[in-house]
Amino acid sequence: MLELLIFVGGLLVLMVIGLPVVVAIGITSFIALAVTSASGLPVELMSLRMVQTLNNFTLLAIPLFILAANIMNTGSTTTRIFDFATSLVGFTKGGLGHANVVASSIFATMSGTAVADAAGLGSIEIKAMKERGYDLGYSTGVTAASSVIGPILPPSIALVVYGWLANVSIGALFMAGLLPGILMALLLMGMTLVMSRRVVMPAPLPFDAGEVLRTGRRAILPLMMPAIIVGGIWTGFFTPTEAGAVASLYAIVLGGLVYRDLSPRDLYQAFRRTLMFSVAILLIIAVSSFYGWILVRIGIPQALAAQVAGLDLPTALLLLGFALFFLLIGCFMSVVESILIFTPIVVPAALAAGLDPIHFGIVMVITLSVGVITPPFGNVLFLMVGITRLRYSQVVVAVLPFLVPILATILILIAIPPVATWLPGAMGY
Repeated sequence: MLELLIFVGGLLVLMVIGLPVVVAIGITSFIALAVTSASGLPVELMSLRMVQTLNNFTLLAIPLFILAANIMNTGSTTTRIFDFATSLVGFTKGGLGHANVVASSIFATMSGTAVADAAGLGSIEIKAMKERGYDLGYSTGVTAASSVIGPILPPSIALVVYGWLANVSIGALFMAGLLPGILMALLLMGMTLVMSRRVVMPAPLPFDAGEVLRTGRRAILPLMMPAIIVGGIWTGFFTPTEAGAVASLYAIVLGGLVYRDLSPRDLYQAFRRTLMFSVAILLIIAVSSFYGWILVRIGIPQALAAQVAGLDLPTALLLLGFALFFLLIGCFMSVVESILIFTPIVVPAALAAGLDPIHFGIVMVITLSVGVITPPFGNVLFLMVGITRLRYSQVVVAVLPFLVPILATILILIAIPPVATWLPGAMGY
């Protein structure tokens, strides 16, 4: 009990008082090293463990996919995607709301994070909806909510980290995220239809097959990237890490040679942003690996697994309990940070209770991802404040109705595991 209090309680206290996550994890690890049964181990183990952790081929996928997203965010790629989505579904009631969700779903298969999705498409979507006369609150809500699809569809950075920590096939996780991501997009579009009866929306655009073909031709090359990533991983032509390298190279060729809207300065800025973001994530991963190693050394995951295995509860009810816990944690910590800290603790317990690690991972990532649009620390909420100039409280209120389809996706996923597990099984994982 003392060990669990130090590891979880101590960490949360240090984060609440304002210490950076990586510092809080490091201090907690040192305290645990000093006062628990792990005392006596040399402090030098921390640096050795950090170096050993980062010397990992799988983790190279993280900066590579971040680089691909940063390059695609530069130039006309995002505009081409949104224009195609608008021509495809803009004829329906609340057309640009549907286009917003479709464009975010497409871009999610290139970016891998909610923040990249909101930052890349957010300003374009908000501007287009504002010009067409859509309510700014509604536009803000659907833009923020659709970004949650980012960490679910491949190439999800969160799924890469979970797969590495839980020793689960990343390719299988990528396949498992496809149907839940599509389901969430459909439910978000359903909410748009519901809200079209409550919110005044402009008349839909007339359907124009010629415009669909024109914008489709302009967007065909960006749309090929998801096929390259998913198809290459599925056929075994390259690994998820190699897929990140292929995606980055494809983005450079597309922007620099084909569209010619990626200047050397733009490319430098994309590499610079990737470097800054990747260093922060990889430093947290390195320190968290030591944190998780001490956890296992002390035996906290094993003890928790024994307790959970002894509970006489249906697996759906147990998974619902985990989901509620993740929803709470997601309000205070980012998705990747939460996965790094809690995967070594909860996955052994989930496996001991007979839960499928792929199904569990998808539920974990989706529920933690809700935190990007919930107070007090939702990154996408602050991003929307910057884009729309609305007050923080107004953005929060605008997002609330769209939490319903997202939570419905989680409940369906818990009640019907094949939503996540069928596709990996069908593809031979």
